[in-house]
Amino acid sequence: MVGPVEWRPDVLGGGFQQATLPLGHDAEGEVVATLVRYEPWPHLADLRPGRPAEETDVLYVHGWSDYFFQTGLARFWHEQGARFFALDLRKYGRSLRPGQTPGFVDSLNTYDDDIEAALSAMGHAERSHRRLILLGHSTGGLTLSLWADRHPGRASALILNSPWLEFQAHSAGRAMLAPLVDLQSRIEPKAAMPNVDLGFYTRSVSRTLDGEWDYDLAWRPVRGFTVYPAWLTAVLAGHTRVAAGLAIDVPVLTLLSARSTLLPYWTPDMLGSDVVLLVQDIAVRSLRLAPTVTVARIDGALHDVFLSREPARSAAYGQVARWLRGALSGSSRTAPPRPGRRPSRGPLSPEGRPGSLS
Repeated sequence: MVGPVEWRPDVLGGGFQQATLPLGHDAEGEVVATLVRYEPWPHLADLRPGRPAEETDVLYVHGWSDYFFQTGLARFWHEQGARFFALDLRKYGRSLRPGQTPGFVDSLNTYDDDIEAALSAMGHAERSHRRLILLGHSTGGLTLSLWADRHPGRASALILNSPWLEFQAHSAGRAMLAPLVDLQSRIEPKAAMPNVDLGFYTRSVSRTLDGEWDYDLAWRPVRGFTVYPAWLTAVLAGHTRVAAGLAIDVPVLTLLSARSTLLPYWTPDMLGSDVVLLVQDIAVRSLRLAPTVTVARIDGALHDVFLSREPARSAAYGQVARWLRGALSGSSRTAPPRPGRRPSRGPLSPEGRPGSLS
């Protein structure tokens, strides 16, 4: 459990605040995670009795070579009536310290400490009367899936945004590659591996190229972080666990693009498809996560579906809003209804208006 949390203005401005979560030290020095929250000036609707913001928290975890900058995602959840938090894991983004190896861990279980520190700061160190929705992108989706499987009873729902649940060379390729990478990780755990990222995903997202979004290219490099054998071994081990089947005890929603475009050269199709993962494989692997899984394929979506161009972006938000009402209606972790609670006013618009988590 973390001590008192000190909130200060975040680099995103406009209602965003951040808190540093100490995690001790390792061979590279002090280790921290950073929790970001969104607390804008309340809308008049926030003041109505029984507002679900008193009941629902969202924790977002980013993917590889990434950090939290998706302000539209925070605003969407605020309009839904939830309290939104995002976690920059150790050695990523706001949490990266001089001399550290960006993104490096040798076990995804290491992030248990980051997640627990965040949940403690959010008021979820123990069973809370508020619902907890976990939201993970790419490697963050893999990490949260494994965490939820190991920690039953903690969350109410799991939403996965293009989760990295299987290696791009399919399970057969993973089975052949894993022993070789594991051997290398034992000999030289931080030997730089060949960079296969050609920068096409950045080109499709960054406003400096063909995308729509502004973010820090030092925290989210054009061709990603250097990949190391020990880190890749940890990810492949996670893929193996998913392939064997998990038993997550809450409803799961997986959001994916309708198609993948994995090519060694640029094509305009990359502006409306996943250029990182084989989405068909991820759709199949998603069904191994839990007894109740919904897979939504979104035409024109990018690897991060919430960074897609319109209308795919609106379609992604609409899928989440519709799914939530069914998924949370039977949640055993829902706080009891309070007098004056207004019923849901129907489907939320893709922009996040109106509606609530009811």
